[in-house]
Amino acid sequence: MNDRSPNPAATAPPVRHWPDLAGRMVEAGGLRHHVLPVRVYFEDTDFAQVVYHASYVRWCERGRSDFLRLLGHDARRLIDGSDSHEPAAFVVRRMNMDFFRPGRIDDLLEVETRVKEMGGASLTLVQTITRDGQRLFEAEVVLVLVAVSGKPLRLSDVIRKAFGSV
Repeated sequence: MNDRSPNPAATAPPVRHWPDLAGRMVEAGGLRHHVLPVRVYFEDTDFAQVVYHASYVRWCERGRSDFLRLLGHDARRLIDGSDSHEPAAFVVRRMNMDFFRPGRIDDLLEVETRVKEMGGASLTLVQTITRDGQRLFEAEVVLVLVAVSGKPLRLSDVIRKAFGSV
């Protein structure tokens, strides 16, 4: 065996970190909101290569999930109970949607998520999807924190503080 053989650890590819995979928190006017970049792929479109309406709903879900993740309250921790006393999840109670302009294949979009208000067990978010600053889609989403048993749960002080600082 040759003493000059490469060290396997030295030749291993470096571990890549994707800090922007979950989007980013942005501060504006003293308030923080979340922005998630999205590219439109063929699978997101209809036969005319225009974004299919359900794709906007999927992208909003990703935006909400990553917003929670960056605030330190990801879905997995809520569901397994490590984030609260009782395993729970945020579920969509209501979603009002407006479609303003079409997105098209290969567009680079941004999903922006902002807190509008907090209730006892609910959270209202406004999610806007834009292309180059032009609004394509907007949804107002009411989420309710629900225990695995199905009963609504009050938002904990920890969760309130995370959202209250946004």
